[in-house]
Amino acid sequence: MELTSKTIEKLLTAQNLLISKPNTAMTFDFLHYDTRQVKTNTLFVVKGAFRAEYLTHTNDITGLITETLLDVPLPQWQVTNVQKALAIMSMAFFNYPQKALWIGAFTGTKGKTTAAYMAFNILKDATNNHTALFSTVDRITGTRPEDKKKSDLTTPESYELFKDMRQAVNNGMTHLVMEVSSQAYLKQRVYGLRYNVGAFLNISPDHIGPNEHPTFEDYLAHKMMLFDHSDQVIVNAESDHLNEILGHARQTHDKIYTYSLKGQGGNYTYVSRESAIHESRLSVASSDLSELVGDYRLNLPGDFNESNAMAALIMTALAGAKHENMVHGLDVVFIPGRMLSLPIAGHGVAFVDYAHNYASMRALLNFAQNQYPNGKVLVVVGSPGNKGVSRRADFGRVVSELADVVYLTADDPQFESPKAIADEIAENISNAQLEVHFEMNRIKAIFEAIKQAGEKDIVIVAGKGEDPYQKINGVDVPYVGDYAVVQSYHD
Repeated sequence: MELTSKTIEKLLTAQNLLISKPNTAMTFDFLHYDTRQVKTNTLFVVKGAFRAEYLTHTNDITGLITETLLDVPLPQWQVTNVQKALAIMSMAFFNYPQKALWIGAFTGTKGKTTAAYMAFNILKDATNNHTALFSTVDRITGTRPEDKKKSDLTTPESYELFKDMRQAVNNGMTHLVMEVSSQAYLKQRVYGLRYNVGAFLNISPDHIGPNEHPTFEDYLAHKMMLFDHSDQVIVNAESDHLNEILGHARQTHDKIYTYSLKGQGGNYTYVSRESAIHESRLSVASSDLSELVGDYRLNLPGDFNESNAMAALIMTALAGAKHENMVHGLDVVFIPGRMLSLPIAGHGVAFVDYAHNYASMRALLNFAQNQYPNGKVLVVVGSPGNKGVSRRADFGRVVSELADVVYLTADDPQFESPKAIADEIAENISNAQLEVHFEMNRIKAIFEAIKQAGEKDIVIVAGKGEDPYQKINGVDVPYVGDYAVVQSYHD
């Protein structure tokens, strides 16, 4: 839709963002924050490392929203926070698509993507395929192939968020399941957005570093902001820091839907029946949410995924899904790059998983060990550059505890040296018996780990899943994906 001077002033004033405004009456036909994407008569939001000379490359920008007034002959709205302003302008420009959607959101250190795909599959069944998904892996805004694209962020920039919501609404979608990262609140990507249901899965140290959260306390505080913007909330009663989490949730909610294994404190409970290499089974106990009650086959291995399933079941029950939708959705769920297993003749079994923090890696290694107790555990792992610095020590710790052999390699090194990152992981390895290899060519590292594995061994390839690129020096360099690498191995 068009944005007029009067509308801009009204929206910014309502959010206490406006510092000064131009004395002009204008109507803008387009909105953006990237000079490479502007069209004729664009209202441009100045954010990030922006320089005024960028404006010399285009004549299409006719007005600015900025925190610092620029020395250019354009009308400018000066604001206190440009990220918040971008969110407010974006939802208005795309005509408030969130108002036409039921929205369920997941946050947590691990399991967001898995739980989101579970809820997505259940609600697809319940809504006759009128459910959208915004996840770390995919953004799905409709049923056509062109309505599915790879995600670059767990929660996209606010402009892309509301743009994709508008696309989903235009495609006839009535429901949306999405992941909400702590960075989404830290960077104001979801400013002004409210959810019908918000689910808090768990918390453990992650995303702590110079470019992310300064402390764990700050990380947790941003995670808990989900409660402040959700009509109904779900909490894992087995999460660490539970008292603090519940205390925050109770500030704005009288009823909190807590869940857990039977006997572990949740109001909604389940029993784990079976956890096998290709599936798991659980039974949900009776409660006031009658549609939950019964037995489920989960099309994913690992008892740790049953907890994610419980969160998805409660969320979709609150959305109106029926028991048969839940049974079918969990029975067919598939998450790209998550817990993919492949037996390799003479070399045991390889697992490919997106595990990218201590909690996820530990759960994965524990499950693999339980399935193959008589073999060695060989791990291929790296850590991203310029983010999540705390993960490096965590990976050193977890492989010390649960691995026999580790191959340290590259994983989205960005502007850092992958060998330097590997050295940081190695510095935190405390198990003198652990066999450590350094191989920065990721494909070669995977092949070497598989070649070393015996018939009863397990090879864990962690981090990339089916990602089709490696982030190197600011460029998405094409990569075949870990699962394809494992599939292509031959002696």
